[in-house]
Amino acid sequence: MALGGRRPKKAKGEDLIRQLYAEHGRSLLAYATRLTGDRAAAEDVVQETLVRAWKHADDLQNDGKGSVRGWLLTVARNLVTDRARARAARPQEVAEPAEGVPTPSVERDHAQGVVDSMTVLGAMDGLSNEHREVLVEIYYRGRTVAEAARTLGVAPGTVKSRSYYALRALRAAMISSGTEVAR
Repeated sequence: MALGGRRPKKAKGEDLIRQLYAEHGRSLLAYATRLTGDRAAAEDVVQETLVRAWKHADDLQNDGKGSVRGWLLTVARNLVTDRARARAARPQEVAEPAEGVPTPSVERDHAQGVVDSMTVLGAMDGLSNEHREVLVEIYYRGRTVAEAARTLGVAPGTVKSRSYYALRALRAAMISSGTEVAR
């Protein structure tokens, strides 16, 4: 393949790359930028394309058929395709936390869960029967407001009101006793 359609003088190494970049660099960078959508990535593609041209210098200068620009654009397109495939095949990278920063445990300690349950149950002993019943139905038995209302024989609005005031009273009881529950 002759450079620019004409047969170049025998350029070696850096001279060949300089000649290729001077003649085709702008169009190669524009093409790679269009393919990647990222100027920095496109510059990397152009650099790798020129490295491959340097490795195949004899093919570029002795072939005599085809164009060097076509060869360069094809190599650039193949590099972009290879990079996209590699990114799709590789799982997403996650930054590791800085050393010394504690990471929250996904699974809480069982002993802490038992202590928290005992603390909440102790604070619930100080609530009225109506407030305690609503909290048990909604939070411990996992019932909806409508289900809790049917079970307790009261209106749904009453369940909402009692749960609001029950949670406030529970929070106040825990604060006054100086206990804290992990969330």
